[in-house]
Amino acid sequence: MGAELEASTDSGRRPRGLLGSIAEILIIAVTAILLALLIKTFLAQAFYIPSESMQPGLEINDRVLVEKPSYWFGGTPERGDVVVFADPGDWLSTNQVAPPPSGFRAVLAKIGLYPTGDHLVKRVIGVGGDTVECCESGRVVVNGTPLDETPFIAPTDTCNGPMAQDNGAYVKGGCRGWKAVVPEGHLFVMGDNRENSADSSFHLCSPERQESGDDACDRAFVPVSDVVGRVALVFWPTDRFGLEHRPETFDSVD
Repeated sequence: MGAELEASTDSGRRPRGLLGSIAEILIIAVTAILLALLIKTFLAQAFYIPSESMQPGLEINDRVLVEKPSYWFGGTPERGDVVVFADPGDWLSTNQVAPPPSGFRAVLAKIGLYPTGDHLVKRVIGVGGDTVECCESGRVVVNGTPLDETPFIAPTDTCNGPMAQDNGAYVKGGCRGWKAVVPEGHLFVMGDNRENSADSSFHLCSPERQESGDDACDRAFVPVSDVVGRVALVFWPTDRFGLEHRPETFDSVD
């Protein structure tokens, strides 16, 4: 009986053939692409660092993984997060926009498997409703609390917020005062390399223009809706592999 059953089973098999093998490969490939697209859309995406603005924590050409679930279900970026976001308004000059990948790399970039560099990466200093000022004893002040940023920013000659300027009213270098109240639904962001980062402080309007209600002043702030996600780790080069953590100094801000 057992021998008859085995013979019957064998006779029922048909060779899969070339077309069957191709169909199976296509199904696997399409499934993998759809899975990668889902991961890129909802979970994580790879980017590379195009400039020195986030040194020393992030170096030029570092590959980073940006995670997205932290900002699900009403979650928003918090002070101290390093975030990747779309250009909020001509922050990137033409020579700062990396050429798009070509060929197979372009396909990988579309599904989130090849790092892209057409966004910006900065650290969140203030969120909606915060007052950010420069400076007290060389420190950036948020809601009246001076920040001790020495563990994670590049050393500066004067203070930790020197980049503000507005048609010559503020100039690079020195420790000139500036102040900003962050609009609701927006972020005030700065690079960790304060003397080489065209960030919110760099694009900030003078107090006079802010008080006048000049709409152009809004470009200093990043809409939360433009944020892709939070930098979770550096994954390449391997000797720089490491997780990105929110500095404790921001825990003291009211």
